[in-house]
Amino acid sequence: MNVMTEKLHLGPGPSIGAMLIDSGRLAPADAESILRLQSAQGMRFGDAAVQLGLLSDEDVQQALSQQYDYPYLMAGDECVSEEVVAAFKPFSPFVEQLRALRSQLLLRWFDADTGSGKALAVLSPDSGEGRSFIAANLAVVFSQLGQRTLLIDADLRKPRQHQLFRLPNKLGLSSILAGRAVLTEAIGCIPRLNGLCVLPAGAVPPNPQELLSREAFANLMETLPGRYDVIIVDTPAAAETADHQTIAVRARGSLVVARRNVSFAPRLQALVHSVHDCGATVVGSVLNQG
Repeated sequence: MNVMTEKLHLGPGPSIGAMLIDSGRLAPADAESILRLQSAQGMRFGDAAVQLGLLSDEDVQQALSQQYDYPYLMAGDECVSEEVVAAFKPFSPFVEQLRALRSQLLLRWFDADTGSGKALAVLSPDSGEGRSFIAANLAVVFSQLGQRTLLIDADLRKPRQHQLFRLPNKLGLSSILAGRAVLTEAIGCIPRLNGLCVLPAGAVPPNPQELLSREAFANLMETLPGRYDVIIVDTPAAAETADHQTIAVRARGSLVVARRNVSFAPRLQALVHSVHDCGATVVGSVLNQG
């Protein structure tokens, strides 16, 4: 596989070789061998390192991602679940589709010029349609663009985001809405994914709909856009509760997720109608192929 690489250089900012040495993936003596081959053959540093067997293509791509401020994780990094594909395989066809979705959302919803919105609720009729999966991966690709991104798990019934991002769930949205915690205590920023923070759901409360209906949730959703460029909100299955309506109203915009060979058209239509009926906007829809 061909990989784009850059020569070791002494200009502004760290070179690929320097970053690889600093990270411990390359020994200084090995860097000398690479530089000799690079000079003799007129090769790029990364290509020379791969040819010598001192680095893998993935090592070089990881260094490039740091050099161009495009963070992602190496395989086996346990700080995030492998289900968050965008964090591990940013060049895969699936993530390319997510980036296309991101572009559409930036044009149609997260448009700073029009001031249309900064929050987006991710909805689906039933469990098992990939709602949390899409929300998590969409949040990652926004953060990779350099957007200050907050992912909120507002599914106070069957929360998933703390599992996907390996976060404690003792404090979270439910704690804030109950007045038992403040945002800074409950929020978690994801290591090595610059710009991405997650507000987990917190302990599952006995009264999720009542908590979401409190003024505290409305106030939270009003103040957060001052701190973040993009806010993605995960939600409960819409067919099982009315929570999604409250969340959609506070977010103002919604993205509807359907899953191929799983979702039912009448349930999707009912969901879209319910969102419109409560005064929120359906920005678009996503067909999850998984």
